[in-house]
Amino acid sequence: MVGFKNRYLVMEVFLDPNRDLALDDPIVLTERNVSKAISESIMVNFGECGLASSLGSFQVKYVNHITKVCIIRASREDYQKVWSAVILVRSIGNCPVLFNLLDLSGSIKTCRNAALKCDEMKFEQYKLVVGGRLSADDTQKMENYLQKIKLLEH
Repeated sequence: MVGFKNRYLVMEVFLDPNRDLALDDPIVLTERNVSKAISESIMVNFGECGLASSLGSFQVKYVNHITKVCIIRASREDYQKVWSAVILVRSIGNCPVLFNLLDLSGSIKTCRNAALKCDEMKFEQYKLVVGGRLSADDTQKMENYLQKIKLLEH
């Protein structure tokens, strides 16, 4: 028996660059709102048939709202369609966004390692930007995200 083949996309989300950095982000990225935005983009750009074929294995596996890194799973047959739809997403909620592909892999283990490395580097950068305003709560949230990514499985 042959296992179901998937592709995993590690994406970086860029929120509106014109927003005031001193204020909190207008949206909190979650698996649900990222998934909804991508599904709507698939529907608009590929129609109902494209959406139906993609939804078989499409899933947003991980989203870190601090570093804005997410992992998306798609079937091997439809990953290019999902990737195209992700690139065409222009907003989540009312906040303009852009997606950037950081890594594409065929296994969750390789994807997890790439996302973990990226998350750690982006959090170090975040600590430098925030400086002394980094709270213990933010550090604990990031530790929880790193634990969550280490436990990712199919």
